[in-house]
Amino acid sequence: MTVPAIFFLGFVTLCLLGSVASGFLSETRIPAVLAWTASLASASLLLSSGAVLLSGTGFQFQLLQLPVLGALGIGLDRLSALFLIIMSLVFLPASIYSSGYLRRYEGRYSLRLYGMLYHLLLATTALTIAGSDLVTFLFNWRLMSVLCLLLVGFEHRKRKHVDAGYLLLSMTEAGVLAAALGLLFLGGTGGAGGLDFASLRAAGTTVGGTAQWIIFLLTFFGFSIKAGLIPGASWLPRAHPVAPAPVSVILSGTILNLGIYGIVRVNLDLIPVRSVAQGLVVLIAGSLTAIAGILYATIEPDMKRMLAHSSIENMGIVAVGLGAGMVFLVAHMPVLAAMGFVVALYHMTNHSLYKSLLFLGAGGVDLRMGTRDMDRMGGLLRVMPYTGLFFLIGALSIAALPPFNGFVSEWLTLQTLLQSTALGSTGVKVAFALCGALVALTVALAVTCFVKAFGMSFLGMPRSEGAKSARELPHSMLWPMGLLAGLCLALGLGPTYVIPVLDTVVTPLAHGSVTERLVPPFFALGASGDAVYSGKFTQDFREIGAQVGRGFLPGRGLVVLHPGGPQNPVVFAMSPAYTALVLVMLLAGLSLIVRWITRRRTVRRVAVWDGGLRGLSPDMTYTATGFSNPVRVVFQGIFRPIITEDTRESIGGHFRTAIKRKQQEPFALDRLFLYPLVTVVRKAAALAARPHQSGRVNSYTAAVLLTLLVVLIINGL
Repeated sequence: MTVPAIFFLGFVTLCLLGSVASGFLSETRIPAVLAWTASLASASLLLSSGAVLLSGTGFQFQLLQLPVLGALGIGLDRLSALFLIIMSLVFLPASIYSSGYLRRYEGRYSLRLYGMLYHLLLATTALTIAGSDLVTFLFNWRLMSVLCLLLVGFEHRKRKHVDAGYLLLSMTEAGVLAAALGLLFLGGTGGAGGLDFASLRAAGTTVGGTAQWIIFLLTFFGFSIKAGLIPGASWLPRAHPVAPAPVSVILSGTILNLGIYGIVRVNLDLIPVRSVAQGLVVLIAGSLTAIAGILYATIEPDMKRMLAHSSIENMGIVAVGLGAGMVFLVAHMPVLAAMGFVVALYHMTNHSLYKSLLFLGAGGVDLRMGTRDMDRMGGLLRVMPYTGLFFLIGALSIAALPPFNGFVSEWLTLQTLLQSTALGSTGVKVAFALCGALVALTVALAVTCFVKAFGMSFLGMPRSEGAKSARELPHSMLWPMGLLAGLCLALGLGPTYVIPVLDTVVTPLAHGSVTERLVPPFFALGASGDAVYSGKFTQDFREIGAQVGRGFLPGRGLVVLHPGGPQNPVVFAMSPAYTALVLVMLLAGLSLIVRWITRRRTVRRVAVWDGGLRGLSPDMTYTATGFSNPVRVVFQGIFRPIITEDTRESIGGHFRTAIKRKQQEPFALDRLFLYPLVTVVRKAAALAARPHQSGRVNSYTAAVLLTLLVVLIINGL
């Protein structure tokens, strides 16, 4: 048995022990025990999957051998190892954070039940990714979905929480049933010898035409619901706000990734896309998801609901990278295909880290204030300085500002879309251009959204008593946020170390490597045989500092660079590490200059001029709603708000004293997809119920016989 396999078995054992122990320990000890056992399990999983990813040597366990279903087992390859690494990096800080956060539920809800469910969710999520056959994969997927329902609705005395959990379960189960139908169709059409992934992969090589399109549509849109893509993203803004903060972290940082894992595993590994149109479907769905998510995030005053909509946006950007890579793959451009896949996985990793950080910060604010309404916050940086600092790092990361990780992946996403000039079809180029414009608008709105989120929450004046009386979180809740903030900075400064690792994952999928084209070997001259990186081209970059750090830094260099091609000779290059160094030098130099100029000045402190008023009140300051109102007005045609209250109070009919207007913005994806689907299902159910309601035995019997006949015909076909 290999070392990674031993660590994986240790992970499963720790999860089971933690779940069993949670059922017997006292309520007061559950938070600490959960933090220890779940953290150790996450660390063990990190070691196991990290060893597989870096070495490329996986492992396989056969659990059962069934007569009809074949061999059932679990195993890891580089693709599943990457998703498990991300998962462990999310569960580890969430588990440590729980030791302080769960105290809010003592005496109100069963922490024993929470501990049992949490450990089981940790185990089933990992086993879902590690499943090496369809039965193991779907069985653990179903368990994981039920556990998500129970944890989202943990505060079960509140009807809204239970309804959100059932919506999550129903939508994601509908998606996985569609995906399972597509995979079973693959096994039947391709004549697979079993339901293990190896047999399905072999069967996928024989499937084409209409059958391949059916499998693609069923699996992509089925898994896209779990990933939060259109049309099935409605469950995110309902489930995240009501879930406990650690569960929100897991939903956004891990559970959404399972949908991406399903798409990558099926549509790139088992039965790869074979039509440019299929790649365009993914590309367009991703860009529409991204713009819809960020629009609603920008106008949302509820902090956790805003972050949920932002998760929709980020999953859309991941889908954009996958769609672009699929188009390049079908167009026989393996290097550009690998670039698209690397960018998608990079952004997915980044999103898991900074969104986990932001949800932990939002949970801490909710814990101290008792509200998630940003209109009632303000001035929190004075009383929660470390929480504010870590939330700021998360906001800078998700807003794609250097030198943090979001900048790298979103910048590379836009550069990947610009490579569409290498494609031959004008229509495809137009589609790439339109999707690129939507992604660019999405990135710009993300800056607006998170300027609002941090500025209106942590800066300015307190706008409620809760904001005035808030206090800093305990160290057990701050350390996990600091860990995630450090990872956001590390992945932002070191893309030249991350890209080669991700490239090892996507090379078998894209049939090409992108490391040589994105990470030139500036630290190891002559190591690359690529004629592009030779002669004057490379010399010019060396002269402007591309070899800074050579001799004491490992790797190939600190510059990400793509030289373009014959159709698009534009060279793009970046170095977040050098950018950060220059920013530090500029700020330090500016500080020294200002201090030298003002060294002889005396400082006089007086009251801030306030326009002649006796004092500014919180009512006179900007709120989150007021800050985002221009976006609400500009995109009113998309939001289509419904006014629920419009009252005007006046004195003597002339002097207006108050204007009150309340409005709701129904989620556009609900209005376009969910509500029509619900209407159709209800009408179909009413039609099917007529034989039962008629009271006629003959009509009911005829309906049963007709259904049986249809089933027999389908089975015969």
